Amino acid sequence: MPIVKQQIDFRRYITFDVTIKSMVSLILLSFFVLLAIMGSTSFALSPKDTYLSAESYYKALRNNTAKQKYRDNWFFCIAKYQEVYKLDPKGPWAAAGMYMSGKLYLELYHQSKKELYKNRSVDIFQRVKNKYPKSRYSKLAKKELQKKSHSTIKLKKRKVEKKIRGKIKSASKKQATKKVKSTPKVQTSSNDANSYKKKPVKKQPVIYSEPAIKKQKNISGQSSKTLKTTGNSDKNRSNADIIITNLRYWTNPSYTRIVIDADKKAKYNSHLLKRDPSLKKPQRLYIDFHNCRLQNGSKQSIPINDNLLRNVRAAQYSKDSVRVVIDIKSFNDYKIFSLNNPFRVVVDIRGKTSKTTHTLKTYSKNKTSDKITSSQKSKKTPPVKTSAGALAKQLSLGVSRIVIDAGHGGKDVGAIGHIKGIYEKNVALDIAKRLAVKLRRNLKCEVILTRNSDKFLTLEERTAFANTRNADLFISIHTNAARNKNAYGIETYFLNLATDKTSISVAARENATSTKNISDLQSILNDLMRNAKINESSRLAGYVQDSMYNGMKKRYDRIKNKGVKQAPFYVLLGAQMPAILIETSFISNPKECKRLTSTRYKDLLCDSIAKGVKEYIQDTNMGL
Repeated sequence: MPIVKQQIDFRRYITFDVTIKSMVSLILLSFFVLLAIMGSTSFALSPKDTYLSAESYYKALRNNTAKQKYRDNWFFCIAKYQEVYKLDPKGPWAAAGMYMSGKLYLELYHQSKKELYKNRSVDIFQRVKNKYPKSRYSKLAKKELQKKSHSTIKLKKRKVEKKIRGKIKSASKKQATKKVKSTPKVQTSSNDANSYKKKPVKKQPVIYSEPAIKKQKNISGQSSKTLKTTGNSDKNRSNADIIITNLRYWTNPSYTRIVIDADKKAKYNSHLLKRDPSLKKPQRLYIDFHNCRLQNGSKQSIPINDNLLRNVRAAQYSKDSVRVVIDIKSFNDYKIFSLNNPFRVVVDIRGKTSKTTHTLKTYSKNKTSDKITSSQKSKKTPPVKTSAGALAKQLSLGVSRIVIDAGHGGKDVGAIGHIKGIYEKNVALDIAKRLAVKLRRNLKCEVILTRNSDKFLTLEERTAFANTRNADLFISIHTNAARNKNAYGIETYFLNLATDKTSISVAARENATSTKNISDLQSILNDLMRNAKINESSRLAGYVQDSMYNGMKKRYDRIKNKGVKQAPFYVLLGAQMPAILIETSFISNPKECKRLTSTRYKDLLCDSIAKGVKEYIQDTNMGL
């Protein structure tokens, strides 16, 4: 009996012990769950805490002149302030975070003197003013914008005053030279002659002179040195040795681009004739090409008959000049500029913008025939087939059509990869196709590629393609290259004056021209960019670049952020929408070239670009 009693007591002890352990385990588990919940809420920084953290970092940056020399420190601080806005866009701290990021961009501009950062600050201040009108930061943003407008007015006044002073000086010099010529010569003694010795006058080169054309403006974009030729060279040259080889155009109801091709660089002048009802002739814009002749020597004409133009005519105006006449129905403005390698003159004519479905026409002169004929039959752009929900989503986003341009193609292989058989044209096309799929899926909008196969397109044709299809965004895909095979990284460009030698070199390579031609182009770029979406393109480039860098560095090592840059790319000239050019990676770098052959790498790259585009669109709508 005692033995049985002991066994029963032992079992009770075991049962009691197990119960205590279970309770302790349950209590501990509950404690850790509660701790995790508290940690996710209490340890996550609020917008206020994030702002105060950014403020402390900014104070440290202001007090450290060594750190101020590096842009990464500024970008880190800007990102901290922008995080405040992203955490709660409608909260009380959002306006403060956005305003401070604009202020830092302005300080960065004063440090680096790069217009890009000033444009970003102006854009942010404008958004603060529009999005938070009742906030005190809206008033601060207005003051900053007013300062900017006053400074630009002062700058313009200084430029005007400088021009006037220059004219006065030149006029006074001319008067002085006239007086010297009119004064009689005074004979001097041999002792005085040394003090009045005349400086030897350098002989000026003979300037090639053409028949004067009244009220014409030289818009060739060439410097005065390139327009001058010596008398000896003129003697050796035959009359009209430059040939006008081709006329091409692309059109929709609100935009027409005409391209005039020549086999060599030519001088040209343009003039817009005023409308004269008494003559019963349409308004005309004509361009005279000097020392030129038509390829076959006969008059040529292309009927256009769209909303803007009637036709384009080319004729041998004189023995050594060709005149191209454009008969106009109506227009808002026009731009004329030249491109090199090969030389061609581009005429962009714009009317009132229209988002209607249109018929695209493309014409050029057939090289095997003397007549100017259609090189491509008229193609109708198919209407976008979308559901009511998708259409509503497009309207809320403000972007319904994106054009993706795969760089190079056909005979133009682009940069040659470090790995044998890898060419930029093929990599760019593959990335463009993948990006199109992801944008269609994520944004539910229409995406069109400039080329779907290994096809050659001229650079001016790509922009015309986007304009005539009324695209809302234009994205050109490329791979980078450098003589130094160790160069690596990703960068995004938008159209503007180049600010460094590297940007000029990249633009020269993508434009298939020389760095000198890029410098010449920069001299006329200010006029071309008046209607360009520079600020919007800069913002789009910023979102895409940040998204690419942040997305790629999570999965891959040695991802270098080369930042947002600006340069005069031919492919972006004349774009009527925000337009960017992405240098995805260095095809000349062994490691990055290998990555560009990886499906996983290219898919992640496209995911990151698509995310950046989406963030740009959403943020743009928030700022409206």
